[in-house]
Amino acid sequence: MARLFDPLQQRSLTLRNRLVVSPMCQYSAVDGVPNDWHLVHLGSRAVGGAAVVIAEASAVTAQGRISPADTGLWNDHQAEAWARITCFMSRQGAIPGVQLAHAGRKASTAPPWLGGAAVSPEEGGWTPVAPSALVFSETSPLPHALDDIELRNVIDDFASAAWRALAAGFRVIELHAAHGYLLHQFLSPLSNRRTDAFGGSFDNRMRLLLEVIDAVRKVWPERLPLWLRVSATDWVEGGWDLEQSIELARIVATRGVDLIDVSSGGLVPGAKIPVQPGYQVPFSARIRREGGIATGAVGLITEPHHAQAVIDRDEADVVLLARELLRDPYFPRRAAQELEGELHAPEQYLRAW
Repeated sequence: MARLFDPLQQRSLTLRNRLVVSPMCQYSAVDGVPNDWHLVHLGSRAVGGAAVVIAEASAVTAQGRISPADTGLWNDHQAEAWARITCFMSRQGAIPGVQLAHAGRKASTAPPWLGGAAVSPEEGGWTPVAPSALVFSETSPLPHALDDIELRNVIDDFASAAWRALAAGFRVIELHAAHGYLLHQFLSPLSNRRTDAFGGSFDNRMRLLLEVIDAVRKVWPERLPLWLRVSATDWVEGGWDLEQSIELARIVATRGVDLIDVSSGGLVPGAKIPVQPGYQVPFSARIRREGGIATGAVGLITEPHHAQAVIDRDEADVVLLARELLRDPYFPRRAAQELEGELHAPEQYLRAW
């Protein structure tokens, strides 16, 4: 039997299989508001059979967007626009999820197809913020180091966005602490040079993330799962690494996090990453085994039999797909046919099965 199509229980939710749509920025929003593009993009992946469809990194504050074209959840208008999208996804049997994020020093950039360069305040951008006044790259603007009051506001912003996510119909929240964005910036000693309670030691560097988790859990119902995306390693000596990720996993498992979505890199440009199919799966396996928490594997998993093998070998509890689902929104249905897994088709499509 294809274990890839076994259900998975996460608190009160039952995932219909182990395939999850990884959050992928579309850079197509205006003022943080999702639109018809997001409805069709996310809705088609729900029709395609994924168990959870995670909407793109959605900023908890306007200042936290990667680009001016990012989606957000910092006001009620955005939540209302998300509601019709989550409703459609739910009707297709998919669980709607959203990734809550703050870009930190990697904020205020142009969409990638426009070059991804920094957008100045004069061009509609803003001054990024960070743990410390350290640039991301030679062409990046100098960020403003957050003070104590601003840090408290960041924590409140995550909690408020979680509350709006619930009102919008999302049933899984993933906190983005990976890829060099703000929460990851606090975790890594390469980007966090603070000397206060939020910098220096391992305990201090993870303080902001833990306080965000606690604040979100206060407004996010106990019946619903909370996921966390981490970069297991910075791929740079002296940075955040797998051993610290495992210890973090042990800690967050006691604070209401149900699954860690295991990625890597993104903190510094030029890191040498040995990219190949499944190159991040070993990180997921170790965090799952030694951290005592469910994990998700992601990264160049493009074939049904590869995804099946990850689950069969207990290297992860779910497999997240990104670019492959851009190429083929119906990958889960194709995988079910190849692996003889059970995945019901929508009534409108039954004539094809």
